[in-house]
Amino acid sequence: MLRILVQEQDFSLGEEVARLHRGKPQVGAVVAFVGLVRDLSDQAAVSGMFLEHYPGMTEKSLAGIAREAQTRWAILGGVIIHRIGALKPEDQIVLVAVSSGHRGDAFAACSFIMDYLKTQAPFWKRESTSQGPRWVEARAADEEAAGRWQEAPQSPGGTTGPLRHSGS
Repeated sequence: MLRILVQEQDFSLGEEVARLHRGKPQVGAVVAFVGLVRDLSDQAAVSGMFLEHYPGMTEKSLAGIAREAQTRWAILGGVIIHRIGALKPEDQIVLVAVSSGHRGDAFAACSFIMDYLKTQAPFWKRESTSQGPRWVEARAADEEAAGRWQEAPQSPGGTTGPLRHSGS
């Protein structure tokens, strides 16, 4: 149900979002997150980033995250695209997009997938900075964001925590 791609080439946000709802009248919401390369990280200018991954294991990890989201929320479709290789500031790194009948499920599932992708998927980022190359370390804020999904109870409708809704 969720497409998973790990690739060097860029992606088109518009094409990916259209693919999630075109010809699918049951879709009432599409939520998308696009992550970009910044030009500043920890007070150092960033001129580029190189992303590596563990082929096979990365896709398996992303599929597990997607399956978990599908068990928690009423997802009709989705896509996870993560780029690898050499990137520069303003380049797109990642797309997580989810379609659902209602916005609450789409927002929650998209946020969940991104939070877990940041903490569980085997990607390694090396930044080229004004202070030399360095590996990007995991951030406590990312761990905290993922942790909220373990603590939040699920509602009977499938929506977690404060994103409960009625209608779209």
